[in-house]
Amino acid sequence: MASKKFLELQGFTDEQLTAELEDLQAQYQRLKFDHAVKGLDNPMVLREMRRDIARLHTEIRRRQLAAMSEEQLAKRSKLRARRARIKKRK
Repeated sequence: MASKKFLELQGFTDEQLTAELEDLQAQYQRLKFDHAVKGLDNPMVLREMRRDIARLHTEIRRRQLAAMSEEQLAKRSKLRARRARIKKRK
């Protein structure tokens, strides 16, 4: 089942997603600094914020892949297959 936050992100435009990502990353850096200096009341906020940032990255990448042409997707598949073969040899 998709989370409420994920479903909410699907309604955002690309510009809103990038703006939200920049905002969350700035907030995360401030919270991380505050936590290192004086500590936070609830340090689990950091984990939730990291997960929200990951959700944003995932949605942005999903949209990039959806916008790719068939040629680009085929090239991407070839690259992924080549990397998998190289990884298997090691």
